[in-house]
Amino acid sequence: MSWPLLSNLAFLGLPSSDLTGIIPLQICALPKLRHLNLSHNHLTGDLPLCLQNLAMLEVIDIHTNMLDSPIPPELGNLKRLIYLDLSFNALRGTIPSTLGHLDYVNLSHNRLTGKIPNNLAHVHYGAFNDNEGLEKADGPKRMARIILMMVLIPLVAILVLGPLIILRRRTKCMRSEIATKNGDFLSIWNYDGTMAYEDIINATEDFDIKYCIGTGGYGSVYRARLPNGKIVALKKLHRHEAEDPSFDKSFRNEVKHLTEVRHRSIIKLHGFCLHKRCMFLVYEYMERGSLFCALRNDVEAVELDWSKRLNIVWDIAHALSYLHHDCTQPIVHRDISSNNILLNNNMKAFLSDFGTAKLLEPNFSSNLTADIAGTRGYIAPELAYTLVVNEKCDVYSFGVVAMETIMGEHPGDITSTMLTSLREDMMLYKILDPRSPFPRESSVARSIVLIVSLALAGACLLEC
Repeated sequence: MSWPLLSNLAFLGLPSSDLTGIIPLQICALPKLRHLNLSHNHLTGDLPLCLQNLAMLEVIDIHTNMLDSPIPPELGNLKRLIYLDLSFNALRGTIPSTLGHLDYVNLSHNRLTGKIPNNLAHVHYGAFNDNEGLEKADGPKRMARIILMMVLIPLVAILVLGPLIILRRRTKCMRSEIATKNGDFLSIWNYDGTMAYEDIINATEDFDIKYCIGTGGYGSVYRARLPNGKIVALKKLHRHEAEDPSFDKSFRNEVKHLTEVRHRSIIKLHGFCLHKRCMFLVYEYMERGSLFCALRNDVEAVELDWSKRLNIVWDIAHALSYLHHDCTQPIVHRDISSNNILLNNNMKAFLSDFGTAKLLEPNFSSNLTADIAGTRGYIAPELAYTLVVNEKCDVYSFGVVAMETIMGEHPGDITSTMLTSLREDMMLYKILDPRSPFPRESSVARSIVLIVSLALAGACLLEC
């Protein structure tokens, strides 16, 4: 491998490649590297200190190897790093406190010792499992305080707050019944423990219509500002929808998958409430809405220059690659469309809506489905008559979205025509969105041609 020729490489994925020896120091000569995946190999030795020089690095995934060194505190110098998975190695020493800014950390199944740093309290304890020398939280003293609180708080509640609770139940019976059962159906995190069910209700004035910013295939989406100033998006089922078994299943399916995946281009789920009287999901808020709406607004379409459009296609491609190849069990989204690609204020793209997503089973027959999921115009034709779910379904839909992003509108039924025209050296200007100036840089034009070719190849993958 000629490392100097890879200076522009952003994603390096070599999982399950039977790699041996130490991690090559040449990786540190990739200044634009953002995603490093060397998982499921036989690598030994240290984590190179020079990784701290890769300022663009966002993801380090080297789980399931044989690394046996301490974790370098210098990894904390990577300010863009959000994901670190070093589980299933033989790492020793203590956990550096410099990792507190990461969104996801997994150091389970190592030989780490000492205490878990306080600034990693947001990390689930499962991320530290099977480190026998690791002392969780504050050790015995903290446990003693917890036991004391477990005894005193119920007594205080019974003796002092009992009458108030009874009065509250009489005046706000429905609200109280829901609130007292929060532990069974409510899970909200990432807000320092300050966000609760009541915060959601108060922020939306019990889901008042004035906070509604849109409706989807089912449910409505609300914009809410929480007490800590954070703005979130809330997807809520209406009462009649919550009683529909298919909607209920989709809602729970979305929770199941979004709590298990973590990727920079997949929408972040902050929490959820699943109860027959109130069902909602709490998402990261996307200021610009969907790609569909952006492409149909002339002002926003002009703002989406070719560089931004190429990055959108790039981001969604890597999100799908993560779902198909980097998850423990492959996930097929089944509803890739411009409506389900959301944009933040910087026009970065995020894949959303996992209501129809499906885990792929090793057994082929288990991947048959009785229903056709997805959005009309984006569904792979093969699925309509075979009802077989696999990664190709997402690849086809991605191709349609890629063409839509380049053309500025849905390609419609012209895929076969374009395939023929491409063989006849179809001119690029006939494909591009006329609202954006023709790309002057040859590198941008080449990238657009590559995307169009890959999109049509994805369509041909199923149609040909």
